[in-house]
Amino acid sequence: MTLSVRHRFRASTPYKRAWQHTALRLLLILLAVLGVGVWIGQPWPLLCAGLLGVLIWHYAQLHGLLGLLNRRRRLSPPRGQGVFSELSRVLYERQREGQARKRRLLGTLRAFRQAAAALPDAVVVLSRSDQRIEWFNKSSERLLGLSYPRDLDNRFSNLVRTPRVTAWLESGAEEPLLDVQGTGEEGLRLSMRLIDYTAEEQLLIARDVSKLLHLEQVRRDFVANVSHELRTPLTVLHGYLDMLEPDDVPEWASVLGEMRRQSGRMTQIVEDLLTLSQLESRDSLPLERVEMAPMLASLLAEAEAMSAGRHRIVLEDSAGCDLLGSAKELHSAFSNLIINAVRYTPAGGDVRVEFHRSGDGGVGLCVVDTGPGIAPQHLARLTERFYRVSTSRSRDSGGTGLGLAIVKHILQLHHAQLRLESEVGRGSRFCCAFIARHCLPRDDEMADTAS
Repeated sequence: MTLSVRHRFRASTPYKRAWQHTALRLLLILLAVLGVGVWIGQPWPLLCAGLLGVLIWHYAQLHGLLGLLNRRRRLSPPRGQGVFSELSRVLYERQREGQARKRRLLGTLRAFRQAAAALPDAVVVLSRSDQRIEWFNKSSERLLGLSYPRDLDNRFSNLVRTPRVTAWLESGAEEPLLDVQGTGEEGLRLSMRLIDYTAEEQLLIARDVSKLLHLEQVRRDFVANVSHELRTPLTVLHGYLDMLEPDDVPEWASVLGEMRRQSGRMTQIVEDLLTLSQLESRDSLPLERVEMAPMLASLLAEAEAMSAGRHRIVLEDSAGCDLLGSAKELHSAFSNLIINAVRYTPAGGDVRVEFHRSGDGGVGLCVVDTGPGIAPQHLARLTERFYRVSTSRSRDSGGTGLGLAIVKHILQLHHAQLRLESEVGRGSRFCCAFIARHCLPRDDEMADTAS
């Protein structure tokens, strides 16, 4: 006999015994009543009276059980035998199991709430339909200025009236909100994230990033200050090197050449560091119409001048639009990508610049080369400062290791993305992807439309 069969047999034994006991008791009662009826000469009327009494007794038992269930009272352990006693026992056990399950769930819920209350981050449960506050932890009072229980069931946007937060919530809050002024303690800077919690609720998490932003600012200030301080000694060094002509001291010719090359590279690093520091300190750029046709022609001329005929350079302009952005910064970003492609592509290779529309209504500028390519493990870190695929690659080509970091920050200020694709031995593809609202029809197209 298997375990499941044994379990069913054990579970059904009290049930069978209860029915057997009730049936036997009913049979004995009816036989007794019938015997008395035969003795007094009225068997059938007395038998009917006995059946009516049994029926009334059963209904009384059912009425009592339904009354206990409707009043939701705690049942007491049953006594006796029979079907109704067995039914009371089953209900009593189910009630005990339900109460034990409820205690476990309440304990788990209490533990979760205590854990959420102990978090240093603000945690707020919002209704999905109208973003009313259903619950929040202790940290929400310090970071968001909420007060319990006054602010329960109020709309979150009515209490936290920061314009950026309101606009973020109205836009759907798909991306995290970084560096927003806190409404609790003075001087707080927060990052916010909205997470789908249930079908009816959302979870808003606000984290104090004041110290991180302060450290980031200290780092930016340090880099900017050091770069500024390095400018003076580098200028003096360049001055002295320019005074020394290799023809005057032939034995020092190679040394002077290397010193000039390294000092020039260090000057370029300082300039790139200052550029990167300025970009990091800005939240936005002044936007204007950037005419792409002359910019692409200028970029092509720069690439051909740097290549000096060693590469085949092709420009494809199928987008037919201009960009909304900062012309100086965009030229710097595009030029960085094109110069990198020319710099790292061997002689005889191809460099292609594509300016085309994307499927989502946006536009992309892609630089494709047939260089050595980049291994997949390096792609995610290429935009880090001074990150090199190999230790000698940037030094041999004259790069500073800051070009892609500058490109990334310029694109972020234009709400654009840098997308990288590469395969070792087959070349690389670097794309600047702009959203639709940064695409402007060119003046000639607008004139054609008007005519």
